[in-house]
Amino acid sequence: MTTSSRKLDHIRICTDKPVDAIDRPFQDLVLVHKALPEIDEDDIDTSCEFLGKKLRAPLMISAMTGGHPDVKQINVRLGEAASRLGIALGVGSQRAALENRMLEDTFSAVRDVAPDIPIIGNIGAVQLKRYGPEILERLAEMIDADAIAVHLNFLQESIQPEGDKDSCGVLEALKSAADGPVPIMVKETGAGISREVAADLVSAGVKMIDVSGVGGLSWAGVEAFRAAEVGDGELEMMGRLFESWGIPTPVSIVESRAAGAFVISSGGVRSGLDAAKSLALGAGLAGTALPILKPATKDKESVINVMNAYIRALRITMFLTGCREVAELSKVPLVVLGRTREWLDARGFDLRAFSVYRELAK
Repeated sequence: MTTSSRKLDHIRICTDKPVDAIDRPFQDLVLVHKALPEIDEDDIDTSCEFLGKKLRAPLMISAMTGGHPDVKQINVRLGEAASRLGIALGVGSQRAALENRMLEDTFSAVRDVAPDIPIIGNIGAVQLKRYGPEILERLAEMIDADAIAVHLNFLQESIQPEGDKDSCGVLEALKSAADGPVPIMVKETGAGISREVAADLVSAGVKMIDVSGVGGLSWAGVEAFRAAEVGDGELEMMGRLFESWGIPTPVSIVESRAAGAFVISSGGVRSGLDAAKSLALGAGLAGTALPILKPATKDKESVINVMNAYIRALRITMFLTGCREVAELSKVPLVVLGRTREWLDARGFDLRAFSVYRELAK
């Protein structure tokens, strides 16, 4: 099966099948309500800077698709919506366009309709290792990207019938890429980033990490559906067994921040409230993908409506915690409960730093 046709499989399954996680780790996080906000809601400023450009809100439509003529219009709608909203946008893996230049416009069309927002290109870590760091310049030129995300998807590759399971040399490839002229970020794809891996990435020169943890779309689950369709019962069973494998997104945020990275929160960010919780944990940006995919198959207004709800919920959360600016969310007292608390406690993090010391330090 070609890379291009596989993209259609993924979109079809993501829009038609139950591939979203049942667990919601962000429900373990409670921002402490401020009964006396002492601010005017009209004065709240949700804007921030990312990759040298101003965003209306610290939000990103995360990487989804591209690489097949039938999905070009989806990317156009995403680009139009992100441009109208003033938020960042990531494209799906550009691997298909490297294999077939006729598919480049399924990606480049995004920049045509979104000239002013940060756009992040995308390539797999295995492809980076195979092509070499110089390929990043070609990928960036293809869409006039502000940065390239190098995605780690070895869980998905383990379940995928066509999966490439050779991860040897990836860290060295990332180190070489980080020394190049194109800014890079490393992005997981649903299984999260640990403190140890984040530390390795930062030591290699990677400054930005998109944690993409457990709590959102399960790519192992997606590949289980694909395996079932071709009658591969063993791979289907493996996909079901590992569909919840990985590190929850809130845990990944804390662990990656501890390593000194700029963190993008994705994986189960299902509202502006989840985005606010991400920022309170230390993320600089929050991304979402699956909730946008179905709307993007309709029209740009459907995408705009979904993301406007994220921005509205973010503003309300800021008002109810007394934050005039986005940066102030990192100082809001936050109570960590449930399995997320157990995770972080077991990993040696002092949770009082979120719930008590912030308030006392003001």
